[in-house]
Amino acid sequence: MSVYDAKIAGLTGKQDLLGSLNGSVTLVVNVASKCGLTPQYTALEELQKQYSAQGFTVLGVPCNQFGAQEPGSASEIETFCSSNYGVTFPMSEKIEVNGVGRHELYNTLTVVADAEGHSGDIRWNFEKFLISRDGKVVCRFNPTVAPDAPEVVNAIKEHLAK
Repeated sequence: MSVYDAKIAGLTGKQDLLGSLNGSVTLVVNVASKCGLTPQYTALEELQKQYSAQGFTVLGVPCNQFGAQEPGSASEIETFCSSNYGVTFPMSEKIEVNGVGRHELYNTLTVVADAEGHSGDIRWNFEKFLISRDGKVVCRFNPTVAPDAPEVVNAIKEHLAK
């Protein structure tokens, strides 16, 4: 199954957000506004600006499952991200990434292991998954790996070149 087949709405209600990204190289990141890792939005937006013309996008996926650090409504999340970090990349509706309410997107993502061998449940906000143009999960990065870390940037460049 292609990740792009999963149905998820945009933060502002746009339907089939993932379908609209089909053919892109996408970095899917579960995000939160009140987390110690929230400043990663800056590097995520820089990646968006630097590589979007080559067919890359970041997809922010708000989630409130970790310390209730994303309590806001869709409009509050949108305002926070644009006002504080100038976010231009797409954001999905707020979802659950773990547990019985886990969104189908994360059922697909979480089977992939990161460099430390961790697969399964999301550990914290800002866990990252790189999706190839054909919808395959090609890399997973733990939350503390910065979006502009060499391993992330090199993986993005590698898949943009394909």
